[in-house]
Amino acid sequence: MKLLVATRSSGKQAEVRALFAATGIEVVFPDQAGVPTTSAEDGLELHDSFRGNALAKATYFAKKTGLPTVADDSGLEVFALGGEPGVRSKRWAGAAGTEGNVDEANNAYLLRRLSGAAGSRRKARYRCVLAYLKGPHALPEFFEGQCTGEIREAALGENGFGYDPLFQSDDLGRSFGQATSQEKQAVSHRGRAFASLIQVLTPTG
Repeated sequence: MKLLVATRSSGKQAEVRALFAATGIEVVFPDQAGVPTTSAEDGLELHDSFRGNALAKATYFAKKTGLPTVADDSGLEVFALGGEPGVRSKRWAGAAGTEGNVDEANNAYLLRRLSGAAGSRRKARYRCVLAYLKGPHALPEFFEGQCTGEIREAALGENGFGYDPLFQSDDLGRSFGQATSQEKQAVSHRGRAFASLIQVLTPTG
């Protein structure tokens, strides 16, 4: 089986490759499937829910390629901030540039927003919703994963991407930035969501 995973994020692509490594499923990404980047993609993540954004991306890329397609939308929800950044996690601070530049700006903004907050006010969770389409006109199937933790007062660790160096995982007792890729995948929101999808795609695995 060939599965298109509709993300151009290098960080997500690395995680997905590892998650599917032992499944026998051939994973491809938009560039490999011959789908060039266009301005149309800028309008795919304008919904107010992870499910809406994931479905919009899955539908767009399934129609472009005709392949079974899965897309995720995921983000960080800080309870004391009313669930922000949520669906705006990727470009919360409004920064442009490389993925690294954007991550740095988002992390700095998060620390400013939580300046002086302590204890339960730093509680947060990561959420991921996957939308899977067997074909361009198939009914979508949804899978969700989440993990809980709190926002550190300073970044720690060089691994992962996004808010990972600031996210102190309840499961691991350390930041996702300190965790190996295998450790993170075992407990992360994305790892749990994809594990549910893989169970459906490989029922005898």
